[in-house]
Amino acid sequence: MNKLALGIGAILSVVLLGCQVTDSTKLDETQWRYATDPHGSQAILNGSLVTTERVEIAFKRVPRVDKLNNSWVELIYDLPNKQLPEQASITLTYQSDKDMVIKLSQKDYGGEGDKTYAHYQTVLPAASTWTTQTVTLNDFQRPSWTPASSIDKGIITNHVSALYFVPDLTDAKGGEAYIKIQSVSVK
Repeated sequence: MNKLALGIGAILSVVLLGCQVTDSTKLDETQWRYATDPHGSQAILNGSLVTTERVEIAFKRVPRVDKLNNSWVELIYDLPNKQLPEQASITLTYQSDKDMVIKLSQKDYGGEGDKTYAHYQTVLPAASTWTTQTVTLNDFQRPSWTPASSIDKGIITNHVSALYFVPDLTDAKGGEAYIKIQSVSVK
């Protein structure tokens, strides 16, 4: 090998060592949607909900209307197989200006079940820069406000069809928040 080839090889080695190789999975826009209550809460989009780089949305949540009518906002990721793997782990790269609740949308607690919507959930901290967190099913619990009438059936993975990403805004005050998601991996 000549000196020129060795020199170019050394330069390429230095350049490549400085690069970060990432596995960039394209976000499938058909798996993402959002929902808000009928009481005045809003989803605010700056263009499309899903781009090749990220999912991005802002919300304005109104305070709870009364005892029977609560407000809510949700960014929803429909699981490709409409169920979680048995020992699921969820890895998420996100930004959120408020703590972010991840809810497991399980039919036993939703509209097809007891209608309490007391889904298993966990909370990730607010992050102003891209942050990657991994959670497992052991990190999820039912909310403290779960009514006694809601029988805890545990997490039944083949009954979980979606993940809900919800800014941690209070019922009493509502508020504004944004969520950006760069990648989500469920294994």
